[in-house]
Amino acid sequence: MSQFNLATTNYNDDMNTYTFAVLPGDGIGPEVMEVALEVLKVSGEKFGFNLDYKNADIGGIAIDNHGLAFPDSTKVICEESDAILFGSVGGPKWENLPPEEQPERAALLPIRKAFSLYANVRPGLLYPQLTDASPLKKERIPSGIDIVCIRELTGGIYFGQPKSTKILPNGQQQAIDTMVYQTSEIERIAQVAIDTARARGSKVCSIDKANVLETSVLWRKVVNDFFEEHAPEVELSHMYVDNAAMQLARDPNQFDVLLTENMFGDILSDEMGVICGSLGMLASASLGANNNSHGHPFGLYEPSGGTAPDIAGMGIANPCAQILSAAMMLRYSFGELKAASAIEKAVEAAVTSGTRTGDIAFGLESVDTVAMGTAVLTNL
Repeated sequence: MSQFNLATTNYNDDMNTYTFAVLPGDGIGPEVMEVALEVLKVSGEKFGFNLDYKNADIGGIAIDNHGLAFPDSTKVICEESDAILFGSVGGPKWENLPPEEQPERAALLPIRKAFSLYANVRPGLLYPQLTDASPLKKERIPSGIDIVCIRELTGGIYFGQPKSTKILPNGQQQAIDTMVYQTSEIERIAQVAIDTARARGSKVCSIDKANVLETSVLWRKVVNDFFEEHAPEVELSHMYVDNAAMQLARDPNQFDVLLTENMFGDILSDEMGVICGSLGMLASASLGANNNSHGHPFGLYEPSGGTAPDIAGMGIANPCAQILSAAMMLRYSFGELKAASAIEKAVEAAVTSGTRTGDIAFGLESVDTVAMGTAVLTNL
């Protein structure tokens, strides 16, 4: 039985009402989602807005209940919403399915395509009090880590055509993936990086492999031209992806905003998650090309970690990444900047005061998922 009261908010017609889809997913997804929804409910009461959300299946649970990882019924609920609050999908139960039917590929890629979610915003944040969580030496990150990765999400090798596997006349198998980028795709993700940099340190490092790949040659040229025309005041640099991977491990704070194509961003943002200590603390936003009914970007908001099937159902998962993802939803899709900041500060206060789940405890007594959520609510 739930330890949180998730009763529907009492609506006030004079208040803004925000409609979003809730897709808890698999593994620890439903557990941490429950906590995030309670934090959203309390923030609405505090800052004067209403929440109207519908739950739907996605990923493995959707395969079990509907036969598809991203069923039409879920798509309809998402289409009727102004944002999507996403959990995590996948797990050992579905690993024997054909690759194209497994939860991650059959849910995440189609939902990105269906809603043109082309820009992934993934903060890499490590509080100074949690430097023990990072595999990097403390002297390299004495003040923690504060960077952000802007990843193009609907182009590149993940979506390029042709894409095939076939048997050659000599009996060998041959697989083909195609990396494709157009000028417009590069320009629109460059604009997201510019907007992000202007709100931070006004510094962008664009990541490519222009010494090898034709797409990267185009990427670098378009980024250079776009910044020169639209953001000459933003400091722009370039780095090959292999060097960037090394530099992230050596001195992450030399970066402010990383701008990457799809596959490079996938890899580097996961490395960023490792150096920040725990995926249980890292949120992300995937923003779409179209605005919602409130005039803000339609987006999908999800924690950076996975379904953690080894601890699913034990009530010990860290809910902070899901809570921070909910804060990003308030910020980007609903324009509730004060509420978003308040949630972010509440998470930081809870964690730095010593209330921590096992993944970030480091010698302190760890708490369970509900207690972690309660600490955030207390600070909120």
